[in-house]
Amino acid sequence: MRPAAKQRERPDSGEDHQMAKVAFLGLGVMGYPMAGHLQAAGHEVTVYNRTAAKAEAWVEQHGGAMAMTPEQAVQGAEFVKACVGNDDDLRMICTGESGAFGGMSKGAIFVDHTTVSAKVTRELYDAAAAQGIDFVDAPISGGQAGAENGVLSIMCGGDQAAYDKAEPVMQVYSKVCRRIGDSGAGQMTKMCNQIAIAGVVQGLSEAIHFAEKAGLDGRAVVEVISQGAAGSWQMVNRHETMLDDHFDYGFAVDWMRKDLGICLDEANENGASLPVTALVDQFYKDVQKLGGGRWDTSSLIKRLRALD
Repeated sequence: MRPAAKQRERPDSGEDHQMAKVAFLGLGVMGYPMAGHLQAAGHEVTVYNRTAAKAEAWVEQHGGAMAMTPEQAVQGAEFVKACVGNDDDLRMICTGESGAFGGMSKGAIFVDHTTVSAKVTRELYDAAAAQGIDFVDAPISGGQAGAENGVLSIMCGGDQAAYDKAEPVMQVYSKVCRRIGDSGAGQMTKMCNQIAIAGVVQGLSEAIHFAEKAGLDGRAVVEVISQGAAGSWQMVNRHETMLDDHFDYGFAVDWMRKDLGICLDEANENGASLPVTALVDQFYKDVQKLGGGRWDTSSLIKRLRALD
């Protein structure tokens, strides 16, 4: 295990802000800056990442400490945060070999920021409860920029008491954080988020494509319509890159398809009708066939341009 780098001097955070010992598991484009915000706020942070070089880089930049396994990272932690890839990744860091649950203290709180199925969330909630550990599902929205700027939206499920303890720590990197209901409610809310985004991005793609085919100035069109009922976060933040045919920014198509698959699977269980979501999921499949699996989700317009 690499020795911890010297910690940075903690900022004055006020007498009423209680510092905590925190483990952060997963240092991707979202987790890396989120863990950084925790360390900057004065919390004592130990990080773990499957690729150790990323954890080493984080410690070099932010201070804190790193561990070689989830089980080592969570020793003595009051809060354990996770932001990994999918259901299997989450299971592995929680209950797999050298998993976090094996090292967590009774009464500690596991906060999962990964977008996963409600099924695995409830499974791990039960497994945690059997060990005297609290589990809060807390998927996030706001993209890489939201993580870097500390203004994420966090939707949570789990026991009220556990949420109340965890919320002040989550406030460090969020602009809104709310408990929606019992275990799985946070993940269900994130599904609503992705369902809404899918339709909005397809509509925006068609509008920009139409403007281009009509010979209009796309920027002028968006400047006007964004101030009316058509306005959206996607329009404000993605129209420039869409017009410039630049898609190396934001949330990847591969991850969006993973999320939409979760939505469609859950809809099959609860009877919800998601015809537009199912259609847009297939459009994203077309984008993958174009080689765009790592492109931003706004690359739906590439599919339309490819049809010309």
